[in-house]
Amino acid sequence: MRFGPVPLTEAEGAILAHSVPLAEGRLRKGCVLGPDEIAVLRSAGRTEVIVARLDADELHEDEAALAIAQALVPNPVAAGLRLKAVGTGRVNIHADVTGVAEVLSDRVDALNAVDPMITLATVPRWQRLTQGEMVATVKVISYGASRTSVAAASSAGAGALRIRPVAMSRAALIQTVTDSDDGEKGHRAIQKRLEALRVVMQPKRLVPHREADLAAALASVTDADLILILTASATSDPEDVAPGAVRRAGGTVDRFGMPVDPGNLLFIGRLGEIPVIGLPGCAKSPALNGADWVMERVICGVPVTGADIAAMGVGGLLKEIPQRGRLREAQE
Repeated sequence: MRFGPVPLTEAEGAILAHSVPLAEGRLRKGCVLGPDEIAVLRSAGRTEVIVARLDADELHEDEAALAIAQALVPNPVAAGLRLKAVGTGRVNIHADVTGVAEVLSDRVDALNAVDPMITLATVPRWQRLTQGEMVATVKVISYGASRTSVAAASSAGAGALRIRPVAMSRAALIQTVTDSDDGEKGHRAIQKRLEALRVVMQPKRLVPHREADLAAALASVTDADLILILTASATSDPEDVAPGAVRRAGGTVDRFGMPVDPGNLLFIGRLGEIPVIGLPGCAKSPALNGADWVMERVICGVPVTGADIAAMGVGGLLKEIPQRGRLREAQE
Protein backbone atom coordinates (compact mmCIF):
# COMPACT_ATOMS: atom_id res chain seq x y z
CA MET A 1 0.00 0.00 0.00
CA ARG A 2 1.18 3.47 -0.86
CA PHE A 3 0.15 6.07 1.70
CA GLY A 4 0.74 9.81 1.74
CA PRO A 5 -0.06 13.15 0.09
CA VAL A 6 -0.64 13.35 -3.67
CA PRO A 7 -1.69 16.18 -5.98
CA LEU A 8 -5.40 16.21 -6.80
CA THR A 9 -4.47 15.47 -10.40
CA GLU A 10 -3.19 12.05 -9.25
CA ALA A 11 -5.79 11.26 -6.59
CA GLU A 12 -8.61 9.76 -8.65
CA GLY A 13 -9.29 6.14 -7.67
CA ALA A 14 -7.38 6.48 -4.38
CA ILE A 15 -8.88 6.13 -0.88
CA LEU A 16 -9.25 9.32 1.15
CA ALA A 17 -7.15 8.81 4.29
CA HIS A 18 -8.61 11.57 6.46
CA SER A 19 -11.97 13.32 6.52
CA VAL A 20 -11.96 16.75 4.90
CA PRO A 21 -14.27 19.45 6.34
CA LEU A 22 -16.29 21.35 3.73
CA ALA A 23 -18.48 24.43 3.81
CA GLU A 24 -21.41 22.08 4.23
CA GLY A 25 -20.59 18.77 5.88
CA ARG A 26 -17.44 16.80 5.20
CA LEU A 27 -15.91 14.37 2.78
CA ARG A 28 -15.51 11.26 4.88
CA LYS A 29 -12.32 9.26 5.15
CA GLY A 30 -12.34 5.89 3.46
CA CYS A 31 -14.28 7.02 0.40
CA VAL A 32 -12.87 6.26 -3.03
CA LEU A 33 -12.12 9.53 -4.80
CA GLY A 34 -13.92 9.86 -8.11
CA PRO A 35 -14.36 12.88 -10.40
CA ASP A 36 -17.12 14.35 -8.22
CA GLU A 37 -15.06 14.11 -5.03
CA ILE A 38 -12.01 15.59 -6.77
CA ALA A 39 -14.16 18.53 -7.95
CA VAL A 40 -15.45 19.11 -4.40
CA LEU A 41 -11.93 19.12 -3.01
CA ARG A 42 -10.75 21.50 -5.72
CA SER A 43 -13.64 23.88 -5.05
CA ALA A 44 -12.68 23.83 -1.36
CA GLY A 45 -9.26 25.15 -2.30
CA ARG A 46 -7.36 21.88 -1.98
CA THR A 47 -4.46 21.14 -4.31
CA GLU A 48 -3.36 17.90 -2.68
CA VAL A 49 -4.83 15.27 -0.39
CA ILE A 50 -3.57 12.39 1.76
CA VAL A 51 -4.65 9.06 0.32
CA ALA A 52 -4.06 5.33 0.42
CA ARG A 53 -3.53 3.51 -2.86
CA LEU A 54 -3.84 -0.26 -2.93
CA ASP A 55 -1.34 -2.40 -4.77
CA ALA A 56 -2.42 -5.20 -7.09
CA ASP A 57 -1.84 -7.85 -4.42
CA GLU A 58 -4.07 -6.12 -1.84
CA LEU A 59 -7.79 -6.27 -1.04
CA HIS A 60 -9.89 -3.31 0.06
CA GLU A 61 -10.54 -3.30 3.83
CA ASP A 62 -14.23 -4.16 3.42
CA GLU A 63 -13.56 -7.03 1.04
CA ALA A 64 -10.80 -8.36 3.28
CA ALA A 65 -12.92 -8.21 6.44
CA LEU A 66 -15.82 -9.99 4.76
CA ALA A 67 -13.58 -12.76 3.41
CA ILE A 68 -12.16 -13.41 6.88
CA ALA A 69 -15.59 -13.34 8.54
CA GLN A 70 -16.93 -15.82 6.00
CA ALA A 71 -14.01 -18.15 6.76
CA LEU A 72 -14.69 -17.86 10.49
CA VAL A 73 -18.34 -18.75 9.90
CA PRO A 74 -18.58 -20.73 6.65
CA ASN A 75 -22.16 -21.82 7.38
CA PRO A 76 -23.94 -19.12 9.41
CA VAL A 77 -27.22 -21.03 9.70
CA ALA A 78 -25.53 -24.14 11.09
CA ALA A 79 -23.40 -22.02 13.42
CA GLY A 80 -26.35 -20.00 14.73
CA LEU A 81 -24.66 -16.77 13.66
CA ARG A 82 -25.32 -13.82 11.38
CA LEU A 83 -22.70 -11.68 9.60
CA LYS A 84 -23.23 -7.94 9.30
CA ALA A 85 -20.83 -5.92 7.15
CA VAL A 86 -20.84 -2.33 8.44
CA GLY A 87 -18.07 -0.74 6.35
CA THR A 88 -14.77 0.85 7.39
CA GLY A 89 -13.15 -2.58 7.27
CA ARG A 90 -15.47 -4.10 9.84
CA VAL A 91 -17.82 -7.10 9.89
CA ASN A 92 -19.80 -7.77 13.06
CA ILE A 93 -20.94 -11.27 13.94
CA HIS A 94 -24.18 -11.65 15.91
CA ALA A 95 -25.92 -14.56 17.59
CA ASP A 96 -28.93 -15.70 15.59
CA VAL A 97 -30.15 -17.96 18.42
CA THR A 98 -30.01 -17.93 22.22
CA GLY A 99 -27.21 -20.04 23.63
CA VAL A 100 -23.55 -19.98 24.63
CA ALA A 101 -20.63 -18.92 22.44
CA GLU A 102 -18.20 -21.64 21.47
CA VAL A 103 -14.93 -19.88 20.68
CA LEU A 104 -11.90 -21.88 19.57
CA SER A 105 -9.35 -19.63 21.22
CA ASP A 106 -6.31 -21.23 19.61
CA ARG A 107 -7.70 -20.35 16.17
CA VAL A 108 -8.52 -16.81 17.25
CA ASP A 109 -4.98 -16.37 18.56
CA ALA A 110 -3.53 -17.80 15.34
CA LEU A 111 -5.62 -15.43 13.21
CA ASN A 112 -4.56 -12.40 15.25
CA ALA A 113 -0.89 -13.40 14.90
CA VAL A 114 -0.95 -13.29 11.08
CA ASP A 115 -0.85 -9.54 10.47
CA PRO A 116 -1.26 -6.65 12.95
CA MET A 117 -3.62 -4.98 10.47
CA ILE A 118 -6.09 -7.91 10.72
CA THR A 119 -7.91 -8.29 14.03
CA LEU A 120 -10.66 -10.40 15.57
CA ALA A 121 -12.22 -9.64 18.95
CA THR A 122 -14.74 -12.01 20.54
CA VAL A 123 -16.80 -12.37 23.70
CA PRO A 124 -15.33 -14.73 26.33
CA ARG A 125 -15.59 -18.44 25.59
CA TRP A 126 -18.96 -19.90 26.63
CA GLN A 127 -20.57 -16.53 27.33
CA ARG A 128 -24.36 -16.69 27.35
CA LEU A 129 -25.94 -14.66 24.56
CA THR A 130 -29.46 -13.95 23.47
CA GLN A 131 -30.53 -13.71 19.84
CA GLY A 132 -29.16 -10.55 18.25
CA GLU A 133 -26.25 -9.94 20.64
CA MET A 134 -22.79 -9.43 19.17
CA VAL A 135 -20.41 -12.36 19.40
CA ALA A 136 -17.36 -11.00 17.57
CA THR A 137 -16.08 -8.25 15.31
CA VAL A 138 -13.56 -8.54 12.48
CA LYS A 139 -11.68 -5.31 11.87
CA VAL A 140 -9.08 -4.61 9.19
CA ILE A 141 -7.21 -1.62 10.57
CA SER A 142 -5.58 -0.31 7.42
CA TYR A 143 -7.42 0.62 4.20
CA GLY A 144 -6.36 -2.66 2.66
CA ALA A 145 -4.63 -5.93 3.42
CA SER A 146 -2.46 -8.19 1.32
CA ARG A 147 -4.21 -11.14 -0.28
CA THR A 148 -1.57 -13.38 1.30
CA SER A 149 -2.39 -12.12 4.81
CA VAL A 150 -6.13 -12.41 4.22
CA ALA A 151 -5.75 -15.98 3.01
CA ALA A 152 -3.52 -16.89 5.97
CA ALA A 153 -5.88 -15.29 8.48
CA SER A 154 -8.87 -17.01 6.90
CA SER A 155 -7.13 -20.37 7.12
CA ALA A 156 -5.95 -19.83 10.70
CA GLY A 157 -9.39 -18.86 11.99
CA ALA A 158 -11.51 -21.20 9.89
CA GLY A 159 -14.65 -22.30 11.74
CA ALA A 160 -13.56 -20.69 15.03
CA LEU A 161 -17.01 -19.48 16.10
CA ARG A 162 -20.46 -20.89 16.66
CA ILE A 163 -23.36 -20.69 19.08
CA ARG A 164 -24.36 -23.78 21.00
CA PRO A 165 -28.14 -23.26 21.22
CA VAL A 166 -30.36 -24.13 24.15
CA ALA A 167 -30.93 -27.88 24.10
CA MET A 168 -33.27 -28.25 27.09
CA SER A 169 -36.78 -27.00 27.75
CA ARG A 170 -37.73 -28.19 31.26
CA ALA A 171 -35.95 -28.05 34.60
CA ALA A 172 -36.87 -29.17 38.10
CA LEU A 173 -35.56 -27.34 41.17
CA ILE A 174 -35.76 -29.17 44.49
CA GLN A 175 -34.98 -27.17 47.60
CA THR A 176 -34.34 -28.49 51.07
CA VAL A 177 -35.57 -26.23 53.84
CA THR A 178 -35.44 -25.90 57.60
CA ASP A 179 -37.62 -23.93 59.98
CA SER A 180 -39.91 -21.44 58.26
CA ASP A 181 -37.99 -20.92 55.01
CA ASP A 182 -40.50 -20.68 52.14
CA GLY A 183 -37.83 -21.17 49.45
CA GLU A 184 -39.10 -18.17 47.52
CA LYS A 185 -35.78 -16.32 47.26
CA GLY A 186 -33.96 -19.29 45.74
CA HIS A 187 -36.88 -20.22 43.48
CA ARG A 188 -37.11 -16.69 42.10
CA ALA A 189 -33.36 -16.37 41.45
CA ILE A 190 -33.12 -19.70 39.62
CA GLN A 191 -36.31 -19.10 37.67
CA LYS A 192 -34.92 -15.82 36.36
CA ARG A 193 -31.76 -17.57 35.19
CA LEU A 194 -33.76 -20.24 33.40
CA GLU A 195 -36.08 -17.70 31.78
CA ALA A 196 -33.03 -16.05 30.17
CA LEU A 197 -32.44 -19.39 28.41
CA ARG A 198 -36.15 -19.94 27.75
CA VAL A 199 -36.26 -23.00 29.96
CA VAL A 200 -39.47 -23.65 31.89
CA MET A 201 -39.05 -24.44 35.59
CA GLN A 202 -41.48 -26.72 37.36
CA PRO A 203 -43.52 -25.41 40.33
CA LYS A 204 -41.66 -24.77 43.56
CA ARG A 205 -40.83 -27.96 45.43
CA LEU A 206 -39.62 -28.01 49.05
CA VAL A 207 -38.50 -30.98 51.15
CA PRO A 208 -36.98 -31.27 54.63
CA HIS A 209 -33.20 -31.05 54.78
CA ARG A 210 -32.74 -34.79 55.17
CA GLU A 211 -31.04 -37.21 52.80
CA ALA A 212 -33.94 -39.65 52.65
CA ASP A 213 -36.51 -36.95 51.86
CA LEU A 214 -34.36 -35.39 49.17
CA ALA A 215 -33.58 -38.80 47.64
CA ALA A 216 -37.29 -39.60 47.41
CA ALA A 217 -37.98 -36.26 45.74
CA LEU A 218 -35.17 -36.83 43.24
CA ALA A 219 -36.38 -40.31 42.38
CA SER A 220 -39.85 -38.94 41.60
CA VAL A 221 -38.64 -36.55 38.89
CA THR A 222 -39.57 -37.94 35.48
CA ASP A 223 -40.47 -34.98 33.26
CA ALA A 224 -37.38 -32.75 33.39
CA ASP A 225 -34.28 -32.38 31.23
CA LEU A 226 -32.27 -31.06 34.18
CA ILE A 227 -32.47 -31.39 37.96
CA LEU A 228 -31.21 -28.59 40.20
CA ILE A 229 -30.74 -28.92 43.95
CA LEU A 230 -30.53 -25.99 46.35
CA THR A 231 -30.04 -26.90 50.00
CA ALA A 232 -30.91 -25.05 53.18
CA SER A 233 -27.44 -25.67 54.55
CA ALA A 234 -24.31 -25.40 52.41
CA THR A 235 -22.95 -28.67 51.03
CA SER A 236 -19.57 -28.99 52.71
CA ASP A 237 -18.51 -32.56 51.97
CA PRO A 238 -18.97 -35.19 49.20
CA GLU A 239 -20.94 -37.24 51.74
CA ASP A 240 -23.22 -34.38 52.78
CA VAL A 241 -27.02 -34.46 52.41
CA ALA A 242 -27.39 -33.46 48.75
CA PRO A 243 -24.62 -35.59 47.17
CA GLY A 244 -25.67 -38.46 49.41
CA ALA A 245 -29.27 -38.11 48.28
CA VAL A 246 -28.27 -38.27 44.60
CA ARG A 247 -26.43 -41.54 45.18
CA ARG A 248 -29.23 -42.89 47.37
CA ALA A 249 -31.68 -42.20 44.54
CA GLY A 250 -29.52 -44.29 42.20
CA GLY A 251 -27.48 -41.48 40.64
CA THR A 252 -23.81 -40.55 40.53
CA VAL A 253 -21.79 -37.54 41.65
CA ASP A 254 -19.00 -36.81 39.19
CA ARG A 255 -17.44 -33.69 40.69
CA PHE A 256 -17.79 -31.81 43.98
CA GLY A 257 -16.16 -28.39 44.34
CA MET A 258 -15.03 -25.87 41.76
CA PRO A 259 -12.22 -23.26 41.59
CA VAL A 260 -14.67 -20.40 41.08
CA ASP A 261 -15.62 -18.01 43.86
CA PRO A 262 -18.47 -17.41 44.56
CA GLY A 263 -19.54 -20.92 43.60
CA ASN A 264 -16.99 -23.24 45.27
CA LEU A 265 -19.60 -25.59 46.73
CA LEU A 266 -21.16 -26.77 43.49
CA PHE A 267 -21.43 -30.42 42.52
CA ILE A 268 -22.48 -32.12 39.31
CA GLY A 269 -23.69 -35.62 38.56
CA ARG A 270 -26.43 -37.63 36.89
CA LEU A 271 -29.62 -39.43 37.80
CA GLY A 272 -30.18 -41.87 34.99
CA GLU A 273 -29.98 -39.78 31.83
CA ILE A 274 -30.80 -36.52 33.61
CA PRO A 275 -27.94 -34.17 34.58
CA VAL A 276 -28.01 -33.06 38.22
CA ILE A 277 -26.41 -29.86 39.49
CA GLY A 278 -26.10 -29.18 43.19
CA LEU A 279 -26.15 -25.41 43.44
CA PRO A 280 -24.06 -23.41 45.91
CA GLY A 281 -25.92 -21.12 48.29
CA CYS A 282 -24.75 -18.03 46.35
CA ALA A 283 -27.15 -19.07 43.57
CA LYS A 284 -29.90 -17.50 45.68
CA SER A 285 -28.43 -14.16 44.60
CA PRO A 286 -28.92 -12.93 41.01
CA ALA A 287 -25.21 -12.03 40.85
CA LEU A 288 -22.90 -14.05 38.59
CA ASN A 289 -21.37 -17.11 40.25
CA GLY A 290 -19.73 -20.36 39.20
CA ALA A 291 -23.06 -22.19 38.98
CA ASP A 292 -24.05 -19.94 36.07
CA TRP A 293 -21.07 -21.14 34.04
CA VAL A 294 -21.93 -24.80 34.58
CA MET A 295 -25.70 -24.53 34.30
CA GLU A 296 -25.64 -22.49 31.08
CA ARG A 297 -23.32 -24.93 29.33
CA VAL A 298 -25.28 -27.98 30.43
CA ILE A 299 -28.56 -26.42 29.27
CA CYS A 300 -26.97 -25.76 25.88
CA GLY A 301 -25.86 -29.35 25.49
CA VAL A 302 -22.18 -28.71 26.20
CA PRO A 303 -20.67 -31.56 28.27
CA VAL A 304 -19.10 -30.33 31.51
CA THR A 305 -16.54 -32.73 32.95
CA GLY A 306 -14.51 -32.58 36.11
CA ALA A 307 -11.54 -31.50 33.98
CA ASP A 308 -13.63 -28.66 32.51
CA ILE A 309 -14.50 -27.42 36.00
CA ALA A 310 -10.90 -27.74 37.15
CA ALA A 311 -9.89 -25.45 34.26
CA MET A 312 -12.21 -22.63 35.37
CA GLY A 313 -9.81 -21.19 37.95
CA VAL A 314 -8.22 -18.57 35.70
CA GLY A 315 -10.87 -15.84 35.66
CA GLY A 316 -12.78 -17.68 38.38
CA LEU A 317 -12.36 -14.98 41.03
CA LEU A 318 -15.69 -13.27 40.47
CA LYS A 319 -17.13 -10.19 42.11
CA GLU A 320 -17.96 -10.75 45.76
CA ILE A 321 -21.63 -11.16 46.69
CA PRO A 322 -22.03 -9.07 49.87
CA GLN A 323 -25.20 -10.90 50.92
CA ARG A 324 -23.61 -14.34 51.23
CA GLY A 325 -23.08 -15.69 54.71
CA ARG A 326 -19.30 -16.03 54.74
CA LEU A 327 -17.26 -13.49 52.80
CA ARG A 328 -13.70 -14.07 51.54
CA GLU A 329 -12.35 -11.62 54.10
CA ALA A 330 -13.88 -10.49 57.36
CA GLN A 331 -15.19 -6.95 57.33
CA GLU A 332 -13.34 -4.44 59.50
